[in-house]
Amino acid sequence: MTPRERTRTTDLIKTTAFLAGLAPLAWLSARALGGGLGANPVETITHFTGDWTLRLLLLTLTASPLRGISGWQWPLQLRRMLGLYTFFYACLHATTYFVLDLELDLGGLAEDVAKRPYITVGFTAFVLLIPLAATSTRRMIKRLGRHWQRLHRAVYAIGVLGVLHYLWLVKADLREPLLYAAALLLLLGWRVYRRVLVPRLNAAARARAASA
Repeated sequence: MTPRERTRTTDLIKTTAFLAGLAPLAWLSARALGGGLGANPVETITHFTGDWTLRLLLLTLTASPLRGISGWQWPLQLRRMLGLYTFFYACLHATTYFVLDLELDLGGLAEDVAKRPYITVGFTAFVLLIPLAATSTRRMIKRLGRHWQRLHRAVYAIGVLGVLHYLWLVKADLREPLLYAAALLLLLGWRVYRRVLVPRLNAAARARAASA
């Protein structure tokens, strides 16, 4: 494949991913316009945007393992876009809760954050997402240098908090949040394997070879 063909392929993948990221919002908007949000539209919107926030976060975390397993470069090229879409749907989720559910009641928000554990972890995850989104530009990546990577490792804590938020929110059928928890565990486990176990195994192999 020529450089021009690779560029065209990358542009096509990015455009497709961009449109795909808007698809959930378009589908939700179509349901709203058609009166298909059910008896409690606010709850429907809140759950829908929350689900897509977590799904996109997990997709963002999938980029590195997919690159490491397949050797493809395009997953890493989509990671920033997926991360920004994660923040976008998190903003929709938080705005729906604060504006439509609490009706801009700051006192009610403070009380929920203090007394409801699933709100506490969800609010914490959202706050942690803000600096990650704010530093996702190329200029900020260059300016922060190695500190950028350290900052963006907070995404792992955000993933854990997001899964806990969902688990503690659901009171009956835990199958879907447990599925997300399993996916997160797999993605984090892959990172532990690559960054911790593989170097130790390689070091042990070199030590054995040196002593042989």
